[in-house]
Parts: sequence; structure tokens; C-alpha cells
Amino acid sequence: MSPHSSSSLNSRSLKTRFALRFLRALKKITNRRPTSCSSSREISRRVQRVKLAADASMASAVGPRKAWSRAILLKHRSRSHARVHGLTGHRRETDHDHAITIRKRVMKKRKVHKLDSAFRTNELRRLVPGGEAMDLYNLLDGTAHYIKCLTTQVEVMTSIANYCAT
Repeated sequence: MSPHSSSSLNSRSLKTRFALRFLRALKKITNRRPTSCSSSREISRRVQRVKLAADASMASAVGPRKAWSRAILLKHRSRSHARVHGLTGHRRETDHDHAITIRKRVMKKRKVHKLDSAFRTNELRRLVPGGEAMDLYNLLDGTAHYIKCLTTQVEVMTSIANYCAT
């Protein structure tokens, strides 16, 4: 994408707003990247940064009018705030925590879930960012919009990858 072709694009379209924000975020990631370190740990950090940039760019392109985008933006801002203030230390899992996790997994496997509408609704609430706070109508509406945005995200990222590959 050349800078001159962006003027011919519909600047109001979701795809264009996402693409511009995502490319800006990728540029920041590229500028931060160490030139000599290609360890698997550094690569996984970069992959995580790209994923976060894609989510934040899409949520930013949509704006605060949808609950899922507000949830992603809030999560992104919280991470940024924690990083700036040095609150990113991850707690190591102790043996006790590990034992509890295994026990929970075993208990979960023993339970037989009925695939009724309440279970499906709860699963959907878990998958859609911000879905926990939505009623059923808004959850379904938000889910449809989220899927549309994820589809747009994949199309734009595929276009970028194809452009960079040539």
C-alpha cells in the first residue's frame, strides 16, 4: 500500500481504519525489535505483540460503541498501565496451585454438561470480549459484529502478508 493509494480508499470503512491503525502498530513493533536477538523467547514476545496490536487496532477502529471493543480497549489500557508502572511481574504457579488446577480439571471432566441454551449462552459470553456483562440480545448482536470484525481483520492481515511476500 503506497501512501498515495490510501487517499483513494474509503477512509470511513472499517477495513481502512483497521489497516491504518494496524500498520502503525506494526511499525512501532518493528522499531522496538532488537536487531540481533532471534531467540524463541523473543520471537514469541513479538508474536504476542502483533496479536495485541491486531486486537487493539480493531477495537480502536470500531470505537467504544460496542461492548466487545470497550472490553478489549480496557484490557489493552490496563496492560499498558501495568507495563509503564512496572506491574507486569507474573506470579509463578506453586505446587499447591498446580494441584488445585489438576483437581479442577478432573472435576470438570467428570461433570456432564447438558448442551442446553444456558450452557451455549455462557460459552458465547466467555468467547466474546465483554460478553459477561451483556444480556442475550446484545450478546447475539455483539457476537455478530465481533465475527464481522474478525473476518475483516483476517482479510486485512492476509492482504498485508501477501503484499510483503511479493
